[in-house]
Amino acid sequence: MAIPIKFGTDGWRAIIADEYTVENVKRVAEATALFMKKHKMKKVVIGHDCRFGGKLFTAVTARVLGHYGIKCLVAEGFVSTPMISLGVVKLKADLGIVITASHNPPSYNGYKLKASYGGPSSPSDITELEALIQETCSIPSLPPLNELVDRKLFQDVDLEGMYLKHARKNFDLKLIKAAAGKVAYDAMYGAGQNVVKKLLPKCVFLHCDNNPGMHGQAPEPIHRNLTLLSETIKKNPKITGGLATDGDADRIGMYDEDGNFVDSHHILLILLLYLHKYKGLSGKVVFTFSVTDKLKKMAEKFGLPYEITKVGFKYIAEIMTKEDVLVGGEESGGLAVKGHIPERDGVWIGLMVFEFMARTGKTVKGLVQEVYDEVGAFAFERDDLHITESQKVTVVDHCKRRAYTAFGKYKIQSVEDLDGWKFVFGDEKWVMIRASGTEPVLRVYAQGPSLAECRAMLEATKATILG
Repeated sequence: MAIPIKFGTDGWRAIIADEYTVENVKRVAEATALFMKKHKMKKVVIGHDCRFGGKLFTAVTARVLGHYGIKCLVAEGFVSTPMISLGVVKLKADLGIVITASHNPPSYNGYKLKASYGGPSSPSDITELEALIQETCSIPSLPPLNELVDRKLFQDVDLEGMYLKHARKNFDLKLIKAAAGKVAYDAMYGAGQNVVKKLLPKCVFLHCDNNPGMHGQAPEPIHRNLTLLSETIKKNPKITGGLATDGDADRIGMYDEDGNFVDSHHILLILLLYLHKYKGLSGKVVFTFSVTDKLKKMAEKFGLPYEITKVGFKYIAEIMTKEDVLVGGEESGGLAVKGHIPERDGVWIGLMVFEFMARTGKTVKGLVQEVYDEVGAFAFERDDLHITESQKVTVVDHCKRRAYTAFGKYKIQSVEDLDGWKFVFGDEKWVMIRASGTEPVLRVYAQGPSLAECRAMLEATKATILG
């Protein structure tokens, strides 16, 4: 019996040669073709990142779609997810497909879907497509690529060049290069490496070669995976900041000039500060349930509407297609801004922060301090608990039943449950527990006045739920 294939918060992901196989990719691609035919869609943009088998799985996908008469615009070489999304808009395609497992370990690959507006497909469309996945692909023999070329159903496209042109049009790169000084960039062996080399050629580059094995490191831009970037900044006083992007370059991590990690919560606040206070732009502020409530505080201070969504950028993207959104983002590093596509884009967000630095003459630490001047200082931490399934079920059940009244000395004043469970202690301190939608992990988050306090809250929480 064929394995069930389900899309998590951001696509289908599985281990290569285990569940991620040519046959299973064919099943998903055929479901995609049937979905497109049902909705009278005729054109798709397809590309892959730097992982093992990307070119192979892209070709298989194109051959399945070509069998159904769908025109495939296929990226030349590896590309980032934002390049696919931008390409869908620029080329007026009906859908985008990215062969990527994003920030998962290198043993994984995956399959993301992008809608015609240049962002994640809506949850309802994903559910509809999932229902079309059959136990086996019904196509007895896939057409070769040269046949699809002859039938004008396969065409190579330069998505990287398209993205570079778009970035150069929207940013003053001369100003950024002159005023932001030397920055360090860690591609994490991912798909952002080529475009950053061309946009900011004087960067100090780390892990910017095409290495599908990634030395076994998951390309997730969080501090424990970026120690070399941090140490590089600390050893070189001329470096003014650091940027990192994940495997498909849609997520961001940043460092200040002292080599200290700047998380996505702080970056979101920096973006909102820049776009509204300095550039005079307005719009809705949209963020997921696990993001700091300091964003709500800044939005209220600026008189801007805001909305909190479930975890997953697709919920933010759906709002961005319908409303005027100024800034949108999630805790895991996926951020978006007005004036670009409704898509996470680590490179784009990095350029915007560097532009803010260039226009104000402030360092990254200076920008963070200005955020604190507006909403007060805070820290944020997250632990990923790899526990047994029975432990996870027990913890989730306790959360549902409101069985927890305190975590150590931290007394619970209220509980919010939009997506997971947020236990509020008062004084802008809280912890949140949520089971991952894509990985066998229980995530525990904490917001507090300092990293030390966050660690204390996390340790108290873990002692209670696992004790």
